[in-house]
Amino acid sequence: MDTAVAAVLRESGAFGGLLYVLPPGDDALWQVLVAGVPQEIATPWRRVALTDPMPVADAVRERRLVWVGGREEMARRYPRPALVLPYDFALAATPLASGTTVRGGLVLLWPGTHSAELSRQERDVIRDGCRHLGGLLQQATDRGEPLLPEDRPQTLPPPAGRAPSPAEANAVSAFLDRLPGGSCALDMDGRITFITPGAAELVGADQADLVGALPWEALPWMDVPHVEDRYRAALVSRRPQHFTVLRPPQTRLAFELYPDATGISVRITRGGPAEDVPPSPAGPTAGPSRGTVLYHLMHLASTLTEAVGVQDVVEQTADQLLPALGAQAMVLMTAEGGRLKIHGYRGYRADLMDRFDALPLSSDIPGANVLASGVPDFFASFAELRRAYPRTVHEDGMAAWAVLPLIASGRPIGSLLLAYARPHAFPPGERAALTSLAGLVGQALDRARLYDAKHDLAHRLQSALLPHTLPHVPGLRVAARYLPAARGLSIGGDFYDLIRLDEHTACATIGDVQGHDVDAAALMGQVRTAVHAHATVGATPDDVLSRTNRLLTDLDPDLFTSCVYVHLDLATHRACLASAGHPPPLLRHADGRVELLRVPPGLLLGIEPDARYSALECDLPPGSVLALYTDGLVEAPGVDLDDATATLAGLLEHTDPGDLDAMADVLIRHAPSPGDDVALLLLGAGAWHPGHSHDRRIVDTDKIVHTDRQD
Repeated sequence: MDTAVAAVLRESGAFGGLLYVLPPGDDALWQVLVAGVPQEIATPWRRVALTDPMPVADAVRERRLVWVGGREEMARRYPRPALVLPYDFALAATPLASGTTVRGGLVLLWPGTHSAELSRQERDVIRDGCRHLGGLLQQATDRGEPLLPEDRPQTLPPPAGRAPSPAEANAVSAFLDRLPGGSCALDMDGRITFITPGAAELVGADQADLVGALPWEALPWMDVPHVEDRYRAALVSRRPQHFTVLRPPQTRLAFELYPDATGISVRITRGGPAEDVPPSPAGPTAGPSRGTVLYHLMHLASTLTEAVGVQDVVEQTADQLLPALGAQAMVLMTAEGGRLKIHGYRGYRADLMDRFDALPLSSDIPGANVLASGVPDFFASFAELRRAYPRTVHEDGMAAWAVLPLIASGRPIGSLLLAYARPHAFPPGERAALTSLAGLVGQALDRARLYDAKHDLAHRLQSALLPHTLPHVPGLRVAARYLPAARGLSIGGDFYDLIRLDEHTACATIGDVQGHDVDAAALMGQVRTAVHAHATVGATPDDVLSRTNRLLTDLDPDLFTSCVYVHLDLATHRACLASAGHPPPLLRHADGRVELLRVPPGLLLGIEPDARYSALECDLPPGSVLALYTDGLVEAPGVDLDDATATLAGLLEHTDPGDLDAMADVLIRHAPSPGDDVALLLLGAGAWHPGHSHDRRIVDTDKIVHTDRQD
């Protein structure tokens, strides 16, 4: 696999790449190989959900190559990665498939100097390389080999540089010693691999102490965000960078960075006056560098802004924090009704979490004080944990723990437990960083809990207003679907109903109340009730709409409603329809021909109290299917409504009418990722048999699906 990735990089001219796999049945891509960039830079994207707004997720989900030509395009299309990597580089993401099955994805990186588009040769290289990689992933799956790394992704070693002869090495050393200032070399991870005596003297440290160290860790005054930022910019853009930093007390040093595929060469010289240089920290700092903490904060903040429910917060927190902080497990919990409530976890056994979930809170539970006080706890070893909680049993296999308060609106709402497999010291700088990160999680959790509560209320309201079951009508097969809008509270004004009037007659209705909120849903309930009441007293279709319209104008709801009402006579196989500004129904004949029923469109309900409605009669012979739908099934920005309706008719024509469930599923998948609600009601005419009572009802409350089928 690494050989194949290296070949794609070499032949395409990309300087780096990320290889992802999609395990069978999983809904997320997992990073398994990193090339050309440090692991630390790629860490925030070790796991990418297929729904994430990321190039590789789009490429795999849509099965196409995604090209991002530079910094401005990245910021416009993918603001989350652009916030953390605000550098000039180009990117291509493409799926890895074997046959019709997608097995993973590949991300390739080019310097910011790359042309605005991929060349034909580059596209060919990417296509052929990805086909080969997809085949390798398929072979690994067939052999039962594990696709995911046990710890961290593999790092593809950089290409080997040219080895100088002894004479050349001596000449290079003499050349560097003669130059003013000093020089050093960094590897791809930022560690110093070589430094001249002049450079060591300028930075005020021994050569032996610097080799193998990160500059911002070995030299406290370099632990300022812009130092690490310029290093990252050099790696990602592959362009020279420079910065100036103040070495206490008053020495200004200028650094020039020159990157290539093997590392970074650094030139160090004395700068000018030090007054305009920001002060640097004077003492040693332990834990993550300031730059690293800043990147983690920005990425976590940008990620959590898109988290919707509590489970989203759990998944995003685990995905981002565990690899970034080197922790192996996490638990997100709150206190509810005097008991511990575990909302989610990662890295722990389910049976262990089940034992703690709903446990009464007491001082014997590790971290219980954090839930009450909002003050974090840090335990560098189990001995420290045991001193604080003497009755604790060491059963999680971890060696160090941090229990962090989740603060929202100035009060603790829960706690975040991070666990480390090895002993871990928590110096002051790292404690502050962890507490800041937990603060972001706390705010996101507070919003997510409110969203979940509103979503649950909306779902229960919608379920209460729509019919739980549809009545059995001899000689009629029925399938119904409802999909809420993709955004918001998953509640809206679309409705449908089927009413059995007597042994051989029934009526059906479908409608759409303006809006996607509680007001729309409440009015929808009133409209459905009014239609039902007028239908059961024997009103004709045009009369049902006229009476319902007068009721709505009296209520003056400031919302308008479209509706189609159908009276069905199953003994004579006739239908009578009336419409209040609703999309026209489609009738599929037994021979497959689909007819658009041009029902005279009356005014929307709720506009004019004296509006009159006309009716249309048509045949509904055995084997035919009448499709009633709301505009969310056909309307989409930039799409002509007549064309969209014709497309829907084509789907209806080529779908087996013998299985209305399958037909409904095909039609509902046609919905353009609903920004609007979608309701669909299919009525299949069959032979009428008096007294037939076979009835089967299916209710799926997640999609609010109703099906009535007759053998």
